[in-house]
Amino acid sequence: MARQERPGRRMARERGWWPAHRFLVLRRLTQAGVLGLFLLGPLAGLWIVKGNLASSLTLGVLPLSDPYLLLQSLAAGHVMGLTAWVGALIVLGIYLLLGGRVYCAWVCPINIVTDTAAWLRRRLGITHTAKFSRATRYWLLGATLAMALMTGSLAWEWVNPVSIVFRSLVFGVGLAWGVVVAIFLFDLLVARRGWCSHLCPMGAFYSLPGQLALLRVNAAGRERCDDCMDCYAVCPEPQVISPALKPRDESASVVIRSAQCTNCARCIDVCSQDVFAFGSRFVATEPTRDRHKREIAP
Repeated sequence: MARQERPGRRMARERGWWPAHRFLVLRRLTQAGVLGLFLLGPLAGLWIVKGNLASSLTLGVLPLSDPYLLLQSLAAGHVMGLTAWVGALIVLGIYLLLGGRVYCAWVCPINIVTDTAAWLRRRLGITHTAKFSRATRYWLLGATLAMALMTGSLAWEWVNPVSIVFRSLVFGVGLAWGVVVAIFLFDLLVARRGWCSHLCPMGAFYSLPGQLALLRVNAAGRERCDDCMDCYAVCPEPQVISPALKPRDESASVVIRSAQCTNCARCIDVCSQDVFAFGSRFVATEPTRDRHKREIAP
């Protein structure tokens, strides 16, 4: 069946607004919550979390460090203390469980910008897109480490959009809005999901532990797929869906194992046929259908 209405509209009509948007809302609350925790200190004097996404200390006890930043620091020749190593290992362990690019969909504030651009592209019917190899982000990842090695500094962090946004929110530097607008226009007018899916070196880095992550989206209900294409329309990395949803071999795994999957769960949100669900990378569970009170034809 060809898709004739906006992605998720059928799901919302049949199940209601919340089931069609629940993971999207939870993602936005998580992103806003993370940002709010960091801003409570400098803006309200309530220091629950000190630092930023690169390095922080929660409640004066829990250290968290960006392993990508740690890698850049090592390349720059910096000697890292025990706290930085412990914080990086904690964060790395979290993403080994939840999926490396969970950072991209559930934490990174730039995701809100790129998701908005993708939504507007669909609404305006913009279909043309510049072509970039998906390997480009890995070349850029290597380039950021090479810059750190050659300059002895964290060169990438001066132009990293996430770092710029955080600095601007705390210190009031207006450059962040120019960066945000540039990424928005790039994704809207130049390339669909251009920044997150093709260029961002942070996404490339976090995809590496994502190859081993335990939590995965699966297509355990793929026999119910009616080819509406809504999941492909909303997925930031649609190429990851087909191996699990439409495999050449019917015995192929229903688990989406690609490291590029962000676990954003938009495919779960918009699918009215209960094709997708969260599960383990090892065991895919059949989605529960009774909760929707769907009538099954005899």
